[in-house]
Amino acid sequence: MRIEHIALWTDDLERCKQFYVAYFGAVAGSRYVNPAKGFESCFLSFTDGARIEVMRTTSLSPVAIEAGAQRMGLTHFAVSLGSETLVDELTRRLRQDGYPILDGPRRTGDGYYESVVLDPDGNRVEITA
Repeated sequence: MRIEHIALWTDDLERCKQFYVAYFGAVAGSRYVNPAKGFESCFLSFTDGARIEVMRTTSLSPVAIEAGAQRMGLTHFAVSLGSETLVDELTRRLRQDGYPILDGPRRTGDGYYESVVLDPDGNRVEITA
């Protein structure tokens, strides 16, 4: 078994897509649009097969939460870069570009080397070695 993809609601599909393309090397697939349902989405694929579906709706009202909020249910996802140096470099780049770094880089009590950043929609993304 493996997780096929995660899905994120966004108000700005292009902005969200470009964040994951520019900083995490995602490859954006074709945009899917269903006007009858007020829905559009785009799959972002990573080299190991993981995918994120970014979605926008005009017919539903996803509940907005405070950026970075610790909530019940899905609270973050982690992206492994493979080395502490890459974590440091990406964290520095994201900080310089104005993205909120909530924590790190640091070694956690359970042995991860990580930092935590908010994506453009306030989702917590752990960047790990």
